[in-house]
Amino acid sequence: MIDTLKLSRHLYGKATRHNLDALIEHTGIDTSGIPGQRHRALFDAHATALLLVQLAEGFTAFTDLAAVAVPAGMPSVPEPEGTLW
Repeated sequence: MIDTLKLSRHLYGKATRHNLDALIEHTGIDTSGIPGQRHRALFDAHATALLLVQLAEGFTAFTDLAAVAVPAGMPSVPEPEGTLW
């Protein structure tokens, strides 16, 4: 489990809002190709996936990302070989 709110607060700590709309606007993610509309499950899940990719680009290793974004108490995850991307 990766918490995009934790990632957002880590990367954009000075932002006043960290909801999906604010982060889409802040990151400039293009949602025009996502079918459906905002506040519907398919659209929001797709937009969140694009946001996760954008936020993850701030890290070079999965262990660094996991240290910030995996909630306490979650089982540890094995480290993949190589870099995050």
